[in-house]
Amino acid sequence: MSRKIAVIYKSKYGSTKRYAGWIALRLDADLYEVSDIRPKDLDDYDIIIYGGGLYIGNINGLKFLTKNYGRIKNKKIIVFTVGMESDSNDLNNRIVNKNFDKEIIKNITVFNFRGAFDYRQLNLIDKLLMKGLKNNISKKNIRDLTKDDKIIVEGFERLIDLCDKKAIDILVENV
Repeated sequence: MSRKIAVIYKSKYGSTKRYAGWIALRLDADLYEVSDIRPKDLDDYDIIIYGGGLYIGNINGLKFLTKNYGRIKNKKIIVFTVGMESDSNDLNNRIVNKNFDKEIIKNITVFNFRGAFDYRQLNLIDKLLMKGLKNNISKKNIRDLTKDDKIIVEGFERLIDLCDKKAIDILVENV
């Protein structure tokens, strides 16, 4: 028996939307922007996949999932994030511990994907946040700059697009 899948996302600049679309196509799932789905609609699905961009470690739009957790806690729940930082166990642990309480942590699987960054396209608040990050990076010794630091600095000059369709393979296999 096939299981019904919903892919729900909140995208600010488009990278999360791209990943959500790729995932929905691969899994033959229904695709929703978070503002287009009602909590009662979640009852129709066996698997809920939620995607949101990372902003200062917070998952964009996650409140929808956490607010409706009681309704979906007996379903398979997968969360994917999209940001500029390289995926690592440390990143995953920081995201999970910052965004979810202990009950939810036991019942979800989290995947992290890399997105795109173009300083010129950011809104004012995000520009200010990124300027602060750039200032912190500029205080580092050049030898201490990480690959991620260099990518962020480069994003102030041009579009950096690290979205990778193949990155979703691990999530698709998990489903």
